[in-house]
Amino acid sequence: MIPRIETLPKKKLIGRSVTMSLTHDKTSALWQGFMPRRQQIKNTLGTDFYCIQVYDKLLDFKDFNTNTVFEKWAAIEVLVFNDVPDEMKTFTLMGGLYAVFIHKGLARDFHKTAQFIFGHWLPSSEYILDSRVHFEVLGEKYKNNSPDSEEEVWIPIKLKTNHKV
Repeated sequence: MIPRIETLPKKKLIGRSVTMSLTHDKTSALWQGFMPRRQQIKNTLGTDFYCIQVYDKLLDFKDFNTNTVFEKWAAIEVLVFNDVPDEMKTFTLMGGLYAVFIHKGLARDFHKTAQFIFGHWLPSSEYILDSRVHFEVLGEKYKNNSPDSEEEVWIPIKLKTNHKV
């Protein structure tokens, strides 16, 4: 699994969020609350959905466990922040350098993709984690609860300071 390295421009998103941990996973409830109301969001750009994880500090996977609390978003990109539906909020996804991986398969198998990214690829790459949000793009190949599903996994990175160019 070789990622593509991409510089993301800043994006405006509208959606819903919830604070959770893996132990107290509220992902299904978050998306069940968002999807029926997504048509109320005006000025959307594209049809991709964003599943965003916001961590309080720089995520160090040595310290990450199933009780680590984070904010999770279900959102869609918009041109402008106007006419925000009730019970939804705005989110500015700051741009920057990202490693983009493809997770194929069921969501319950995502831990295998994460183990590869953080246990193998990142330590052996010329990059380290950057302190920005992690997210997945659920595009046209995403099929909820299907073994044929594909989603993009965006990991914020920056060059290691001791890396020579």
